[in-house]
Amino acid sequence: MDATLKTPRTTHRRNPSRGSHERAVIDAILDEGLVAHVGLAVEGRPFVLPMVFARVGDALFLHGARASRLLGASAQGAELCVTVTVLDGLVLARSAFHHSMNYRAVMVFGRGAEVLDPARKRLAFDALVDRIAKGRSRQARPASDHELAATTVVELAIDEASAKVREGGPKDDAGDVAWPCWAGHVPLRLTPGTPIPAPDLPLQLTREAPSLR
Repeated sequence: MDATLKTPRTTHRRNPSRGSHERAVIDAILDEGLVAHVGLAVEGRPFVLPMVFARVGDALFLHGARASRLLGASAQGAELCVTVTVLDGLVLARSAFHHSMNYRAVMVFGRGAEVLDPARKRLAFDALVDRIAKGRSRQARPASDHELAATTVVELAIDEASAKVREGGPKDDAGDVAWPCWAGHVPLRLTPGTPIPAPDLPLQLTREAPSLR
């Protein structure tokens, strides 16, 4: 366990056997998940915003329009709770009570800081683009200075975090095992479909589809 990640806020109280503070477990989930739900309070009201994110080393990068009220509060050091979930399957039990889902999830707490250094901001841009398609940052036009200025990039250190994982089949009560219905779990997986080229893409580029997850 990485003791530096465990705090009162990240201590598992329900089903602690499913929890982990291992950095390798946390990083693996963050690197597989595509959407982060970012929670914070603005003027005393709670908001949760789904966002693309990227992990680079010990930091998470979030980005959005400079006019974004939520990003503005994050950049000024607001307390954040970032949750990333990978859904792995549906769990069908013999009782309604024990139906569930298999998942891997990470929760990160901390205060955001705006990235102002131009080089680190470009690093964050590249990492965010590569989250969408591996190696894409080397193919697409780099962000212009105007685009960089119009975008807020927030960095959140991964120093208070935990993971939780549920896997396997249903946990039926012994008295329900004879109940006459199917029980088990149905694996789920996010897979890319066939890329569809833009209608104005030159013919010679239509076969150069990006390498996806």
